[in-house]
Amino acid sequence: MPFDIEAEDRRTVIKQKLRKYFDGKIVRKDLTKKIKEGANVPVYVLEFLLGQYCSSDDPEIIEQGVESVKKILADNFVRPDEAQKILSLLRQKGSHTVIDKITVSLNIKRDRYEAEFSNLGLSGVPIDEEYPTKFDRLLCGGIWCIIRLEYDSNSDYDSGIVSADGDHLRSKKKNQNDTPIKIINLNPIQMPHVDINELKEGRKQFTKEEWMDVLLRSIGMEPDMLDTREKWLLLTRMLPLVENNFNLCELGPRSTGKSHLYKEISPNSILVSGGQTTVANLFYNMG
Repeated sequence: MPFDIEAEDRRTVIKQKLRKYFDGKIVRKDLTKKIKEGANVPVYVLEFLLGQYCSSDDPEIIEQGVESVKKILADNFVRPDEAQKILSLLRQKGSHTVIDKITVSLNIKRDRYEAEFSNLGLSGVPIDEEYPTKFDRLLCGGIWCIIRLEYDSNSDYDSGIVSADGDHLRSKKKNQNDTPIKIINLNPIQMPHVDINELKEGRKQFTKEEWMDVLLRSIGMEPDMLDTREKWLLLTRMLPLVENNFNLCELGPRSTGKSHLYKEISPNSILVSGGQTTVANLFYNMG
């Protein structure tokens, strides 16, 4: 393909505007692909980490950031099939940091907030009220977080164990806690909220064509390789993410990106794949 000076200039302009108006919120998609190949973690989680550690044009800083992200994922990301291994490690060390999706609910009977871990398989873990208050999306389907856990086998938790003490039986039940695991610290690694006004103000600085290119690159497509009709067709896939009660039917063979967008780009969509669903499940029962 011949070198396109106009396309190169357009990319440079867009890059400069993104750096100016959305600094700290942009990532290089080639870095996402590089790490994604070896990590079973949603793209939006990867890109949040890359935005934290690789927000620079300096190749050396980017390389260091990529290594940091790889190390964080290798040491802390919880795979469902390794949950028991992580719990065992937590018990042995006394504390451990994990990356997992956390959902918080209010236990009315105990008058406390409790966390449920998606991959770790834990539920009913007490969590301080400050976290769901500060990050309300924890209460609305959950978000991915970096969580520092502590295992205190000597804490006054409800173990259900009854031990013999001379002629008396003594229960270890001392309070309402039923787990020795505590949440020491929690930091969202997925946007806990979106400032829509900030987004609108930044959007004003781009032309329609420039913003279309930004949106397409955000889902991993290179707009310079697409004609206008192809751009609009790809953007149409995103309509269900922004328009209420919008029904879209897309027909096509396998591996053409029909499901990929909804699975990897947004945490606010539920993907039912494999053709194992029914009309009732789609429109009524989302359990």
